[in-house]
Amino acid sequence: MPLKTLVIVPAYNEEARIAGVLHGIRQYIPHADVLIVDDGSTDLTREVALRAGAKVISHPFNLGYGAALQTGYQYALMKNYEGLVQMDGDGQHDPSSIVDLLAIVQKGEADIAIGSRFLEAKEIASTPSPYRAPLTRRLGMKLFGMIASLLIHQKVTDPTSGFQAMNRRVLEWVSGDRFPCDYPDADVIIMLHRAGFQILEVPVSMFENQDKKSMHGGWRPLYYVFKMFLSIFVTLMRE
Repeated sequence: MPLKTLVIVPAYNEEARIAGVLHGIRQYIPHADVLIVDDGSTDLTREVALRAGAKVISHPFNLGYGAALQTGYQYALMKNYEGLVQMDGDGQHDPSSIVDLLAIVQKGEADIAIGSRFLEAKEIASTPSPYRAPLTRRLGMKLFGMIASLLIHQKVTDPTSGFQAMNRRVLEWVSGDRFPCDYPDADVIIMLHRAGFQILEVPVSMFENQDKKSMHGGWRPLYYVFKMFLSIFVTLMRE
């Protein structure tokens, strides 16, 4: 029997894509509920998601990616979901990969399955070539992937992936106050490992970001690198 599953989708100004994301989710896991966390969008993201039949929680203003995830986690915890999938609202995550991520958790092979675009990449039928991140982001992925791999003693290829499935135990942990409110990436992987959870990367497909939006644009890569090093350092200093 499938786990009682919730898919959470943080979204900020995604009115053009959110209906397609919802359609894809329902195509592959029709038994799951879907929650759109509208992170203070100034467009019609909320209205489009409601018309498409999704549950929607809206922040009064933009609080950031990590805060949007926390809102979804708290809702899932309150509503007693047993399994949770998180994916982005910009259409980059291929919904067909949800099945693979959930299967790992449901079989008990891992507590959290993280989708990696760099493991045995699948061919993406609608694009001429596999996903390729911008140079600055690839460098960050490589750097923090190496650090996470060293610290958790297993290979981490995609530390920035927001495409994940987790069981109830992990859900309870990420709903706590240690979860970062801005960039939950390699630091969370290290925290989860130190908390005793089994982590497994799973090959997934991802599409190109059509409008090239990124939370790592402009000056933010510098802040991201500083924050991630600080967060990892603090994690290692904790008992």
